Amino acid sequence: MYLAQPVNRLGTSDLRVVSATVKGYDNFDAQACARHGVWLTILPDMLTVPTAELAVCLTLGIMRHVGEADRSVRAGGYAGWRPWFYGSSLQQSTVGILGMGRVGRAFAARIRSFGARVVCHDAQPSRDEPDDPAVNWCSFGQLLAASDVVLVALPLTAQTRHLVDAGALAAMRPGAFLVNIGRGSVVDEEAVADSLGSGQLAGYAADVFAMEDWALPGHPARIPDRLLEHPRTLFTPHLGSAVDSVRREMSIEASRQVRQVLSGQRPDHAVNEPRLPRLPGSTWPSGRQGAAVR
Repeated sequence: MYLAQPVNRLGTSDLRVVSATVKGYDNFDAQACARHGVWLTILPDMLTVPTAELAVCLTLGIMRHVGEADRSVRAGGYAGWRPWFYGSSLQQSTVGILGMGRVGRAFAARIRSFGARVVCHDAQPSRDEPDDPAVNWCSFGQLLAASDVVLVALPLTAQTRHLVDAGALAAMRPGAFLVNIGRGSVVDEEAVADSLGSGQLAGYAADVFAMEDWALPGHPARIPDRLLEHPRTLFTPHLGSAVDSVRREMSIEASRQVRQVLSGQRPDHAVNEPRLPRLPGSTWPSGRQGAAVR
């Protein structure tokens, strides 16, 4: 839900807090919430591990033809072992990570266990943790040219929209793979379809799609048919945090932040700070605008 019009309709007397079970909040209008006295809260770290695990799954799946092989077996195409569906190995490969926030760093730690060399690029790297000496920082162009696999783990901003466009895809190593677990619109999906068609890109795996980016004017209504129909694609329906135990903990934490607001406290993971009168027992100052949490 792109949360701008709902806030305008409800007003401050009906809505006090939107406690979102998400990390990326590009589909929420935090400023509109603040203007109407509504807190917007997120879960900055609870999605990290399951999303990194899924990123590894998609990377291995697209490199080893898992989707194609599964469809072949189900169609009756398997009658005993034959040399077929030969894929690529992570061992001694170079994996480039675009975006070294929490998820990017968690993915790097896991993918190195397969014997991959890791390079990364981020215009605004997270400094929540010390730099990993096993990760090599480089420019955007150097990463594209060096990587056998490029993982997109960036948030959607004006600067990152279509960062991976036709030019970036052409600059990638021929036969490389692209995996997107950040936001759909960071990648130009039509350009990806072109690159797959030409053979420049060996495969595309994604858990996120441009049609989900509801806050963007003119966002596509659906995933391009050329991507859905191409055999060298592997897709999951935004399963990054779809782990039973994780979702349960996320719901509990989101509920806890609602209780904080209703009891007059400042919620722990607010991305805005509405201009509210100080309530009896409140622990936040009024009239101060907070900064967004990445």
